[in-house]
Amino acid sequence: MSMTPAERQQRIDQYERGPRRIHDALHLVPDEAVKWRPAPGKWSIAEILAHLADAELVVGFRLRLMLASNGTPIQAFDQDAWAETFSYNRRDPRVSIETFSTLRKNNLRLLTSVPRRLWENYGQHSERGKETVDHVMRMMAGHDLNHLQQLEKIAKG
Repeated sequence: MSMTPAERQQRIDQYERGPRRIHDALHLVPDEAVKWRPAPGKWSIAEILAHLADAELVVGFRLRLMLASNGTPIQAFDQDAWAETFSYNRRDPRVSIETFSTLRKNNLRLLTSVPRRLWENYGQHSERGKETVDHVMRMMAGHDLNHLQQLEKIAKG
């Protein structure tokens, strides 16, 4: 089922707001709290920001695959293995939020440049099954909100 122009704009707006909301929440966090882990096995703010940057990179690649080749296979990734392998705990949080914001802007430019009908294209995710471009947009907006809530909780200590 095709989205109306208003629904499409709502998706774009929601997707666009994520980095700004996360950046604004970071102003409430003292520098010394950025690498603090709230519990064993839980990510610090710095690790969450590194994850957001890498997840946006992955989503950008997946969106390009789906837009260019409807029905394409989409490989899952192990976020915890990435966090360990790529040393999320040692990444500069300022660079991570900048990377996240830049990649998101780039993905938004892509999405607003393609014909609306391509938002119905899909990928076949190796764990979750069929995911349309629209579904990925909604999922990533929710992903942002989930991590924003984590950041706010950690900031309150």
